[in-house]
Amino acid sequence: MDETSKKVDKLDVLASTQTIIERALGKLGYPEEMYELLKEPMRMFTVRIPVRMDDGSTKIFTGYRAQHNDAVGPTKGGVRFHPNVSENEVKALSIWMSLKAGIVDLPYGGGKGGIVCDPRTMSFREVERLSRGYVRAISQVVGPTKDIPAPDVFTNSQIMAWMLDEYSRIREFDSPNFITGKPLVLGGSHGRESATAKGVTICVNEAVKKKGLDIQGARVIIQGFGNAGSYLAKFLADSGALIVGIADAYGALYEEEGLDIDYLLDRRDSFGTVTKLFKDTLTNEELLEKECDILVPAAIGNQITSRNAANIKASIVVEAANGPTTLEATDILAERGVLLVPDILASAGGVTVSYFEWVQNNQGYYWTNEEVEGKLEAVLVGAFENIYGLAQRRKVNMRLAAYMTGVRKMAEASRFRGWV
Repeated sequence: MDETSKKVDKLDVLASTQTIIERALGKLGYPEEMYELLKEPMRMFTVRIPVRMDDGSTKIFTGYRAQHNDAVGPTKGGVRFHPNVSENEVKALSIWMSLKAGIVDLPYGGGKGGIVCDPRTMSFREVERLSRGYVRAISQVVGPTKDIPAPDVFTNSQIMAWMLDEYSRIREFDSPNFITGKPLVLGGSHGRESATAKGVTICVNEAVKKKGLDIQGARVIIQGFGNAGSYLAKFLADSGALIVGIADAYGALYEEEGLDIDYLLDRRDSFGTVTKLFKDTLTNEELLEKECDILVPAAIGNQITSRNAANIKASIVVEAANGPTTLEATDILAERGVLLVPDILASAGGVTVSYFEWVQNNQGYYWTNEEVEGKLEAVLVGAFENIYGLAQRRKVNMRLAAYMTGVRKMAEASRFRGWV
């Protein structure tokens, strides 16, 4: 690997995000001042959350909330509970949320939150107390017209319900639409839990058409078997695709004739783990280089790098995870003719259905699952066609085209407001 490759691969997630934003704004002809405005969140909060643990002790947790840019409208984004949450990661993810909102033309800027913790080692009640403590800590800076949280890594509709309840005790008059990803009985939307995977599925189908392939019998590898990965495996298998490989945190399974997805789904645990039940497993790294037509990294970042990009056998890569492909690897795949559908497009289903939930809360009228799925498909097919067309016209890869599309609305709103 040359020195440039090493340098790009070692960039942290915030720096690599800023690099592409700078390129996108340059391609669009915006001045340096616009990059200076958009390269960091407008607001970044760090909070300390005391939580009474079950053994009677008090543990202090660190939480974050980033609000990237609210020129278009209120900021919007998930809250993740994870031991590796960091300030830079939350900043980068808030920028990505702004870009996703721009790509699917939502009236939002990007927000993101996180708490440094491992909920897998905590009791049900400890997680509840932590969730409520986080809302108390940020209650003055969030709300349905300010910043709207949602589920993310290791958070779910139950945690959103606790957060909603805590917020409604503090601010009773505007609580129903303060948060999305809620249970249906508390104003949640049909289709929200599977929205990210449904959006990835729509993008896979569009990419297959562009490559002149058929989803029937297409060989698919999915790295990751959590919420997004498992739903995605089910959706694609039901569409006639052959799921030849899946992976979780402990290893990977590969079968040329196709895996029995229903069997694996029945046996996975609550954290999406299933490979521990099998003896002959591969590593995640080995799975990525196996034969397939479509590769979907749906786990963690920096999985396809300059070290393995030349060995990827797939003709289509659809990013369901955040940042699974480095910038250098993106260029290598583009040179090899691999169609890469970037994360900020492929995983935009979640924020789109969160927007639908917020709209339903605002109007007090709720849609059927069929209505939600129909609206989601229309939005994402339109976004895919828009970005693919821009990539062809400007002769850039899909990632840069997606950033150009995503950043334009935010930049224009900032310009009209007179900020730059």
